[in-house]
Amino acid sequence: MKTRRAGYQNNPLRVGNWKGSTHGGPHTEVTATIVPCKYPEALEQGKGTPIYLGIENPEMCLCCEDIGGQPTLQLKEQKIMDLYNQAEPVKPYLFYHTRMGRTSTFESVAFPGWFVASSEKGQPIILTSDLGTTHNTAFNLDFKTQTQPRGGN
Repeated sequence: MKTRRAGYQNNPLRVGNWKGSTHGGPHTEVTATIVPCKYPEALEQGKGTPIYLGIENPEMCLCCEDIGGQPTLQLKEQKIMDLYNQAEPVKPYLFYHTRMGRTSTFESVAFPGWFVASSEKGQPIILTSDLGTTHNTAFNLDFKTQTQPRGGN
């Protein structure tokens, strides 16, 4: 399991770390959790490491859904280890993680070609298929590795 400090406000996960409040509402610092998929062989090969992305306190996970014909990034109440322990991959919650030097990208497994992106610090992260335009899809992450996933076997 790998963790990264991030922030959220009323469900949208936002880029950056905050103390106090900005943009009219309180921000809470959270720990983002990355857990690998148990069954990578069941997914497309060569696209990166399939992972689940979640936060702790409250336990929520990033999920990709079709809303009004548009792939949309959601933050849902879901325990990441429940996803990890499923008998097969839970595609809406999976992302292909690719590291390129010091940056990482996260492509939706459920919507190939759609990536987790941000426009600027403090704004919600979204999904985009427009690479290299107005949204950033390459994230600098400071990983801290734990040897055993919480609640795992």
